[in-house]
Amino acid sequence: MSANTAFFNRSESTEVPVEHLDYVYIEKCKNVKYLEKILKVLRSGKEGMYPHLLRFCESHLEKLDQRSKALRKENPVATAASLSEEEWSQIVDDLKTWQEETKTAETLLKQQPVFDTLMKENMPPVRGSNSSVPLSQAEFPKEKRSFSTRAPPRDYAEWDKFDVERECNRVDENVSEKDLPAIINNQRLPVRRTTVDVSLLTQREKPLLANREKDKGNEAFRANDYEEAITYYSRSLSIVPTVAAYNNRAQAEINLKHWHNAMRDCQRVLEQEPSNVKALLRRATVYYHMDKFQLAAEDLRMVLREEPQNAAATQLLSKTEKRVKECQPEQHSKGKKILIREVEEEDDKRHSETEAQRNACPVEPSQPVGGEECSAAPEKGDMGNAQKKPHGRGDGGPHSEFNNSHHSHWRSRGGSSDKYKVTQESKEKVANGTSKRGSTASVKADQSSGGKGSLATGNVGETVNLDAPCGALPPHLSRLKNEGNLLFKNGQFADALEKYSQAIQGYPDSGIDSPDDLCILYSNRAACYLKDGNCQDCIQDCTKALELQPFSLKPLLRRAMAYEALERYPKAYVDYKTVLQIDISVQAAQDSVNRITRLLIEQDGTEWREKLPDIPLVPLSAQQHRREVPPSAEVVQARAEKAARDAEKKAEVRFLALKQDGNDFVKKSQYQDAMGKYSECLKLKPDECAIYTNRALCYLKLERFAEAKQDCDAALKLEPTNKKAFYRRAMANKGLKDYLACSSDLQEVLQQDPNVQEAEKELEEVTVLLRQSLANVFASPAKPRKTVPITEVGGDEETKGVPDSENSSRGDDLPTNLQPTDTYEFGQALNAARCSGNTASCAELLASTTPERLPLFLSNQLDGHTIGFIMQAMDFHLLEKNPNLVYQHLNYLHTADRFSVVLMLLDKDERRYMTQLFEHLSAVESSEFTENDVQNLANKYI
Repeated sequence: MSANTAFFNRSESTEVPVEHLDYVYIEKCKNVKYLEKILKVLRSGKEGMYPHLLRFCESHLEKLDQRSKALRKENPVATAASLSEEEWSQIVDDLKTWQEETKTAETLLKQQPVFDTLMKENMPPVRGSNSSVPLSQAEFPKEKRSFSTRAPPRDYAEWDKFDVERECNRVDENVSEKDLPAIINNQRLPVRRTTVDVSLLTQREKPLLANREKDKGNEAFRANDYEEAITYYSRSLSIVPTVAAYNNRAQAEINLKHWHNAMRDCQRVLEQEPSNVKALLRRATVYYHMDKFQLAAEDLRMVLREEPQNAAATQLLSKTEKRVKECQPEQHSKGKKILIREVEEEDDKRHSETEAQRNACPVEPSQPVGGEECSAAPEKGDMGNAQKKPHGRGDGGPHSEFNNSHHSHWRSRGGSSDKYKVTQESKEKVANGTSKRGSTASVKADQSSGGKGSLATGNVGETVNLDAPCGALPPHLSRLKNEGNLLFKNGQFADALEKYSQAIQGYPDSGIDSPDDLCILYSNRAACYLKDGNCQDCIQDCTKALELQPFSLKPLLRRAMAYEALERYPKAYVDYKTVLQIDISVQAAQDSVNRITRLLIEQDGTEWREKLPDIPLVPLSAQQHRREVPPSAEVVQARAEKAARDAEKKAEVRFLALKQDGNDFVKKSQYQDAMGKYSECLKLKPDECAIYTNRALCYLKLERFAEAKQDCDAALKLEPTNKKAFYRRAMANKGLKDYLACSSDLQEVLQQDPNVQEAEKELEEVTVLLRQSLANVFASPAKPRKTVPITEVGGDEETKGVPDSENSSRGDDLPTNLQPTDTYEFGQALNAARCSGNTASCAELLASTTPERLPLFLSNQLDGHTIGFIMQAMDFHLLEKNPNLVYQHLNYLHTADRFSVVLMLLDKDERRYMTQLFEHLSAVESSEFTENDVQNLANKYI
């Protein structure tokens, strides 16, 4: 097919040969443009008329491309010859009938007395008609023209005194209302849809149409028509949701001061790109206008970390910090405290005194009850408690606090809630009161471990780890829960409700069986319902939470509050009493029980207890105020086993998530990121064979063949018959040019599965490479032996019988400086050794030079002869004394400037010296490098 395609491309500009006008050729042809050429030749009749072949070519072209322009046919103009007699006669009759009707209508119009109407309205006759107006009627009353004298011109001094505003006001007063133009009020303008039907569009057409709609929105934005811009951006997003369209629509919403819509668009951008600068800056702008200065400052700091020179972010940050400083003194101002005491109802005198005190110091609806300071009201998102503690297991949201803010409606009913003192200590107990069963058993365990993964519940501007683990929940559900907690703390109850609902909906698909975490999710969503006043849904979620964890304190207390808000006092009384059985120190439950008792007495009389539902009996294991009993050894062991199982589940979830991330990175060809994910997987499960083979694939793609071979060896230790490990180790050996080991691994793969075509092709290629390498080894000459002449000298006895080369190495021909300190000294010593051909002195020069400085010394005088001379010196002298130093020199030498250029200009002898050096170095056994390291280093030279 590739050859045919190439031929078609070449023959596009040439004529169609006669041999191609054939059924077989047309049927095999897949080139649409060339088929159109063939069809054009067949239709032209240059080579003759072949109707059957023409129809066959058209049908084949239609199968390949139904929208081809060559298939279009022009329809000739219809004539009497192309139609039947009946159809033609019908058309002629219709034309005659239309002509007669037109003439009749024109005659009737001429007969109508239109002249009187025209004269009354002073309008001319219809243009094109044969009618004329009599002269007597055509005379219109002549207007009396006042030919006033022309105003004389004014000099410059008078124009300077001319008051323009006074003259304009005089003209406006003379204009009557009748002269004003009528106001046109188009009440029903066409409404453009914000969505586009994309069911008939292809995947290639959708981005084009989305960009076109976005460009229209940009034009409307530049024209300051932000509503129309939002419409076009919405249309673009309905086709293909993009980050740019969301960002643009957010800016348009900001210009229209639609803060919540702008916030929603910014959040969608940041879900896809968490570090998008435009989205962060625009979300900070929205936070600033919504008076959330801490969150705005946090986003602006993130923008300045990415773009320190961003002037808009710097200016807005200074404004935000100024507003934060202005708001701080108000938060620390102190107000009056309201002391509420309980009195006996039988003592009318004391009761009246209390009523007088209450009238003297009325309680404002906005004032907190129970010793809270008026100015130190709870932050938005707080559940009504002045003090909060971080909740364990990453649960810093509504599950770690209680909602007492709705107590104001108790006071508004005229109840005696002002007789009850709610101390700060009891509030702390309420805020921290948790059941030992259900959701709180794990809270204490997490608090003992340092509270890792918990959300900060202090300042709004604190950094929050949204990916902190939450119990046994998988990462995506943990993130949804943490986001809900943060939104609840910031007062965004509707958004928090949506996050909790998404987490609850995704829980069944996660495959995790953790009633504790599901109970917390239901309880948190119930708190959101209670904040929004949706007491019915709050009751349903609390009931579901209690089904999962019976006698859980927070769902019971929230359901009791919802019952009381709906005036279902018997059920509220039962839940409050159950709360007191669990923890008698919850002061809010005690106050509510006393208050509801009075209401039930007023409603049902003295028999109110008989009408109550049954109060459940709380088991001792769920009661918090009882004395702790040290657990037995069996309980401790069971808890340890459960903790181990939970840890194993968490590790399994984490392992699967990392493995999936690694696989996704491999599909995107992001092998470096995939390698990091697989390495984290091996920390959790070091005996997983598939992870080793996957990471080996990443090493192969990154050309790190030695590491790939190590991973394949580890995989084969775990599974000695793993086919992938054998194949990938073969590819690693091929990269290391160990063709013999590569051939052995490929043969093992084919022995396990003869149908692996990739292994068969690689084996053929490696066999050829192996033969070539063996031939080069046998053809290359052996290392030449040096002829050392030995002569006797009559001088000093110490030099008697010593070879000349050794004498020269003693320093007779050596340069004076063997420890160079700069490039000049090194160059002088090296040139002296090269001129005399003394490799021993060059070896001593290299031994006195640190490997890190060798590329710097050689940068200005690097050439092929210098490299060959250094290779000989290291091979003949330095390799036997210090092979580790030779390896280090070679490891740094290839980093010198112009090394790659010089390497291409080496002659045959210099390349042979280099090959011999690496062969001898690979045969050396050393603790600092291995044979694979030498092979990898040789690939950079040879």
